Amino acid sequence: MDQAAQTIVAIRNLAKAYRRGDQVVPVLTDITLDIAAGDYVALMGPSGSGKSTLLNLIAGIDKPDAGSLSIGGIDITALDEADLAAWRSRHVGFIFQFYNLMPVLTAFENVELPLLLTDLSAAQRRQHVGDALEMVGLADRVEHYPSELSGGQQQRVAIARAIITDPTILVADEPTGDLDRVSAEEVLNLIDRLNRELGKTVIMVTHDPHAAAKARSIRHLDKGELTQ
Repeated sequence: MDQAAQTIVAIRNLAKAYRRGDQVVPVLTDITLDIAAGDYVALMGPSGSGKSTLLNLIAGIDKPDAGSLSIGGIDITALDEADLAAWRSRHVGFIFQFYNLMPVLTAFENVELPLLLTDLSAAQRRQHVGDALEMVGLADRVEHYPSELSGGQQQRVAIARAIITDPTILVADEPTGDLDRVSAEEVLNLIDRLNRELGKTVIMVTHDPHAAAKARSIRHLDKGELTQ
């Protein structure tokens, strides 16, 4: 079977609600969605539509109240917390709006962090980190701290960290939301390269139509439901 035809994310009848005291607030209702390996999907919708909640469920950060969610053939809704944490570290690369870099670590050390949980030697880690930073165009910034980098450079460090373990999926939550236009375009082009050249499956939440236009497909959420 062609890779593009293989389903990597299979969501069936997913539901999620949050509780505020005695009040139950539905966030997602009966979500069914397939995402193919190598796809690049943008999730759009107004504030409160549930798009970030859906992304967090796909990434294994949160658990649904009902339904099933399989990534690469693994039903992550059936995993306990320890197994889910181990699964996330191997299979999910995170790209956040505000980078989430450790300010006391250099670019190299920030990217290396996920590899400290692996069996790679120090020399192997150096090679992987060097390759990742070169891919995002920051081979000359390895010893710089986040405070010494622009917002766009910090986001590119975060992307290098996200791809360092060769994850099954990349999830991006408003990855350009804190960037100027030029830096945002650089980051979007980089994510596009990761998808097209490396075949990475990307799932991105965005409110920006220009960012969404980079994706191969766009899915809209409204009031917790997928719309056509």
